[in-house]
Formats: sequence, C-alpha cells, structure tokens
Amino acid sequence: MKTITLAENAGFCFGVSHAVSETEKRLCELAEEGGTLYCLGQLIHNHLVLEDLEKKGMVTISSMEEAPDGAEVIIRAHGEPQSTYDAAARKDIHVIDATCPFVAKIHRIAKDAERQGRWTVVIGDGNHPEVKGILGSTDLGAGAVYSREEALELGRKLEGKAVTAVAQTTITEAKFDECTRALGSVCSDLEIVKTICSATSQRQKGAMELARKSDCMVVIGDSSSSNSRKLYEICQKECKCVYFVEKIGNLPLQELAKYDKIGVAASASAPERIIKEVIATMSEVFTNTPNEEINEMAAYMDEIEKSLKLPGRGEVVTGTIVLVKADYAVVSLGCKKDGMLPKEEVVLEEGQAMTDAFAEGDEVQAKVLKTDDGDGNILLSKKRLQSGENWDEINVALDNKEVVNVTVVKEVKGGVIATYKEVSGFIPMSQLADHYVESAAEFVGKTLPVKVTRVDQKRNKAVFSHKAFLAEEKRKKIAEIWDSVNVGDVVEGKVMRFTDYGAFVDIGGIDGLLHISEISWGKLRHPQEALEIGQTVQVKILSMNAEKGKISLGMKQNQPEPWSVIDEQYHEGDVVTGKVVQIKEYGAFVELSPGLDGLVHISEVAHKRVNKISDELTIGQEVSVKILEIDKEAKRISLSIKETIEAPAEEEAPAEEAPAEA
Repeated sequence: MKTITLAENAGFCFGVSHAVSETEKRLCELAEEGGTLYCLGQLIHNHLVLEDLEKKGMVTISSMEEAPDGAEVIIRAHGEPQSTYDAAARKDIHVIDATCPFVAKIHRIAKDAERQGRWTVVIGDGNHPEVKGILGSTDLGAGAVYSREEALELGRKLEGKAVTAVAQTTITEAKFDECTRALGSVCSDLEIVKTICSATSQRQKGAMELARKSDCMVVIGDSSSSNSRKLYEICQKECKCVYFVEKIGNLPLQELAKYDKIGVAASASAPERIIKEVIATMSEVFTNTPNEEINEMAAYMDEIEKSLKLPGRGEVVTGTIVLVKADYAVVSLGCKKDGMLPKEEVVLEEGQAMTDAFAEGDEVQAKVLKTDDGDGNILLSKKRLQSGENWDEINVALDNKEVVNVTVVKEVKGGVIATYKEVSGFIPMSQLADHYVESAAEFVGKTLPVKVTRVDQKRNKAVFSHKAFLAEEKRKKIAEIWDSVNVGDVVEGKVMRFTDYGAFVDIGGIDGLLHISEISWGKLRHPQEALEIGQTVQVKILSMNAEKGKISLGMKQNQPEPWSVIDEQYHEGDVVTGKVVQIKEYGAFVELSPGLDGLVHISEVAHKRVNKISDELTIGQEVSVKILEIDKEAKRISLSIKETIEAPAEEEAPAEEAPAEA
C-alpha cells in the first residue's frame, strides 16, 4: 500500500505567512476602494505566489523612490534599514510593516546595543536583504561575516571595542558557532545573542527525518529560493530518489508510481495551496481512499477551522459586526447563527455608548456563553474574554521559546484541542508525546507543558507541541550528563539493545556503545553470552565525542587484566579445570578464566598417539589440565591433559617355554 506523508513544519514560516496574509488582505480592500499596493522587493521567493499577487494588483518596486508620493508600500518579512522608513516619511508614504517578528526583534537588539555603545556584527550573508536591514537599523553596524576567516578579519578591526554578535534568522547553528568562536578569540568584549529562527532548523530536521524512512521524496519550492535548494540538498543526502517540484505540472507521476513510501517536504516559500494540490493529486492517482497520513499539517489546521465554524460554549470566536444598536451588537460568525453581543457583556468607558465603541465592519473577538440565547442567536461576551492578554502571553512564549501549560479539552481528528486560559489551540497527534500514540483519548483532561509552534491570532489559531517540550528536557538532561561525566569515570548503566558488535547501554539518558571486545577479557561470539537486556551494569567511560554525540564504554576494565594477577591464581604444577575454546591441528586451547587461554599440545592430550585432536576433544568440553609452564613475558601457558590421568599399565610379555628334556 502506498503512503504519502508530509514532513513536519512544511510550508510557509510564520513571517512569510504573515506578510502574504497582510498583502492579500490589503489587496482585497483596495479592489473595492481603488488604489495600488506597492511591495518593496520580492515579497516571497516564489514566482507563482508573486504572479498571483501581481494579478490582484500588487506592484513590486526596488526602492522607495519608485513609489509615488502618498502611496501605500508593504515592507516584506526580511525587514528594512531605518533609511527606508526615513525615505517613506519624506514622500508621505503609508507603510504596512510586515517585518517578521523574529527579524524585528534583532533590529531592537541592534538598537539597544547602539545605545550601549556596542558595535553589531551579523553572522550571515552580507548581500541578503535581511542582513542589510539589520545593519541599517543601527549607526554602529560593523558588518556581516560568513566564515571563520571573515570573522577573524573583522574581529581584528574591532579590537578594543564592545561587540554584539547576532545571527541571520535562517543561518545554521554550526555556522553561527564557528563565526562567534572566531570573533571571541580576538574580541575581548563580545556579547553573543543567538537569534536563529527555529522554524528553519525544524523544517530541515523534519524533512531529513522523513527522507530517511521514505523510498522517494518530493520537495516543493521555488528554484530561486536558497531555502528550497537547501531543503532539496538535505533530502538528497538521506534518500536516493528526490524530485524538486514548483507546481503540479512538474510532478513526475510516472516515476513516483514506482515507490511505496513517498515523503513530501515544502520550503518556507511554498504556499499551502500548492502543497495541498501536490498531495491531493498523488493521493487521487495512487490511492483509492484518502490516506490518514496525507496533508498532516493542513488537516490539523482545517480541523481547528471546522471546530470554530460551529462554536461551542466557552470557545473563543472572531466575527464581524453587521449591526450596532444601543443595547447590543450583532456579530457575523461565518456560520448558520449570528452572534449577539449584549451591552452587559462589554466593558465600556463611563458615558460610552455601544455605537461609540463599535461600528459596522469592525472585527471583534468574544467568548461564547450560550449556543442559543432563546432567539436562535449565539450569546457572546467580551467582558469575560481576556484573550488579548492571553494572546500576548502566547506570542511572547512563541518568540522566546518559553513553555506554557495547557489543558486538553477534547479529541479531534488528527490530535486534540487544548486551551491556555482563553486561547484554544491544537496539538497534532505526532506532537503529543515523544513516542507513537495510538489514541489521543488518554490525554483528555490532562495538563501538559508545551511549546508554542505556531500562532495566527487573526484566525484565532495556535498550535502547541508537548513533544518539543519533552525533546528540550531530554536535551537539557543530556547536556547535564555530558557536563557531569568524564573519561575514566565508572557509572551505572542499563543494557538497552544488542548488535553483533556490542551492546548499547543507557547511562542516564545517553546511550553509550559497549563494544563486544570491551565486555570481557575473554572472547565472546555475541554480547548476549555475557549480558541480558535490562541488566544493570557498572561501565567505565573510555572516550567521549560531544560533537558526534558518541560515548564508548568498557566493562572488562572494572576487573584486573588477567595476566597482571596470574601469579595470584595459577602456578606451574597446578591442576585446574578449563574449557576447550579452540581446536587446531597442533593442539587445543583451553580457557582457564576469561582472558587466560593455555595450549594443550597434541602430544599432551593423551598417553597414546593422537592423530586428530577432534577425535579426543570437543569445543565447550570441560577438562582437567596441569600447568606445565607460565611465560608471562610472551603471555603463554603450556598445559597437559595426560599429566592429569594415570598412564595405562604396560602388558607383560609372555614367558619363554623351557626346552623339553631329552
């Protein structure tokens, strides 16, 4: 059976989604009002999306000088330097600022650094518009670096100055660490602020993990997007067959028909529409029934949307005011019933009337008190809604990667609905735990610590992840273990699984490899000869590689090396018991104890002549042997079996007959 699986965190990131949404919203309004919306630079690195927006009336310009005085200009998610805003002010241009919140935060960091007299260095591509915007937001922008050499060169120029290093949001952690280490080696006063956006790394990780277990990968994106190309390269490293698709027309259905497990990854510039079209097309062609794994994230979002169309008691809804009277306002909620917002359920200033507070066309958010007020309407309350404050808390948690506690209220298709105070959000099934979850019902009623992974306040949506919280806790625990143990330490561990070459032992959250050669001083054919799954063992840390996350363990080191204490156990002339472990043409090797083997030469096997040792001995047989010689320097032990058994009595020769008498 074919399966089509969408990678986690596929498609628009929050910043791009916000910019496109703002643009589409304003273009829709201008279609009725008349007027033109200009966009400074490419709004998104996807020509299909740009063509669609341009058909709706958007005009792309390269500088503020190209826009007429008094025009409306949208600032894309990459952000702009302060000079752009100054130019807009001179031309009386109305700016719609869609700068990504993550990028805007970096601008604030750079401005704060300037107030403290600190120079800002950006780890990133100096030609990227985001980096230009960051450096242009401060008068103390020192420049951008993208390699160790560039960091050293710029660092030397800034010698003696206070420096703050920030990151381009899409840069890798490895590149950031490489450059900041180089800066730190030459800058005596260096402040490091890691401003990498988690969305990029999460998207790449999700694609990589899916590629590893897929027969074929489809990467959706625009060929001009570096984000898309990077995603394609990552998938190529993990999967033999990878196809790059910009639109439905590029989908190689004939080739894809050869594979059973098809994975789909989408770059930050890939719109949800194209992702759905690609997956729906493959689903229709390859399967007879919808696949539950298909369109995972899209299905999650749709599920929340469906639940909001039929709001229940206690839910938070968003609607448009269609009528305002002295005692109430009527709110369209996009479903069969309208909402009724009474004056009593609104907080008004002294002397303020409903008609002063609200106007037709206003968008309002409220809480459902009753699904039927007696007249067929849904009774709403703004007084009991504190979602504004709660949404601020959710957004702060998203920006700062903080943990919030949510309560799971009900199970829905693909996951659960969970609430944070007055905010409802969705936890996908795959994000409920760090292991496979059969049914989400067991989580209903529970309070879970979660990370906020997505927020769309205008659509009243939030997505949470308990799995992300568990992963961070595990990373912290692992980091603590790395900091607390050293090579040479002896620690307690639990045998988790076997391979032919050894056993993996959990030493408190990290699995270390106990190689088969390090289990015992003796020879083992398989680790299960000496260990059992679940067994608690004392192991010594032989080596640690933090960069690769590998730890090598030893168990035999907890016992003395047999040759170092042989004098305490064995002496020449001793008769001891051993086990035959190897048979050769010239003799047999007998194991006296793990790590100590002695040779019984063929001449010492029996008192009789032995032509073939296997006729006399078998592997695993226990025998008594006498130690003839111990050569510690050569590490050799000579043994004898015949010396432990009595020699057979010699037969007497027959007496000669006496000669007969004459």
